[in-house]
Amino acid sequence: EFSDVLVAGVYSDDISAAEKLKEKFGVPVMTNYADAVGKVDGVIITARHGGDHYKFAKPYIESGIPMFIDKPITVSEDDAINFMKELKENNVKISGGSCLKHIDFIKELKKDNEDGETIGGLVRAPIWFDNPWGGMFFYAGHLVEALLEIYGRYPNSVKAYRKNKGVLIVVNYDNYNITGLFSEDSAHYYAARYTKDSTKASELEVNDPWFKAEFNEFYDILVNDGDVKISYKDFVAPVFVMNAIYRSLESGKEEKVERYEI
Repeated sequence: EFSDVLVAGVYSDDISAAEKLKEKFGVPVMTNYADAVGKVDGVIITARHGGDHYKFAKPYIESGIPMFIDKPITVSEDDAINFMKELKENNVKISGGSCLKHIDFIKELKKDNEDGETIGGLVRAPIWFDNPWGGMFFYAGHLVEALLEIYGRYPNSVKAYRKNKGVLIVVNYDNYNITGLFSEDSAHYYAARYTKDSTKASELEVNDPWFKAEFNEFYDILVNDGDVKISYKDFVAPVFVMNAIYRSLESGKEEKVERYEI
């Protein structure tokens, strides 16, 4: 199905991870993340630590080739702005983020949000704080992007509460509040939308069809010069919400989601 795509090389700061891909698939291992500059038609950036994504992308930006950038796009708000400004200046086509936005039920709730009057909602997803790849930011992007995809990319503020194995967040929009529930030691995903007279809710299965859907989106811009599905500004919106959550967990207060322009 993708026989017109060749993986020219892989790089990882963890050389053993790259060597495993070489052993399994026969792909060349690069000694530096910039080794493929001028030699490829696109790049896929899936560093374990989102704080490395901008660094890995930087050598390739000037060439204008399409990029798939995994969640979290960055960890720093300043990096998010500077990264997107550079991509925009060089007309780089982008895709990526969390695969959850490709789930059919997420798309259904997003459509309903346009058609009906929302009074609330819930998104649940796993969280993992104790890791070396950005702590909370490593996994928080799944819940945050799913929530923003359904209810809007630019909420006003966030209040976060951490107890036991859960983190409850209240995301404040102009006309409603949406609840997010991060759960540690869990692989459970769930989404719901509440209106005055109804509730639409479902568990979410996160599996191969959604990983393939996000690759298909990248494949379309890589091979077919297809249209980009998201603006640079919308693309990094989860970074600003995650930072507001982080600040709220630190301060114990409601924290504003910072506004920005690209």
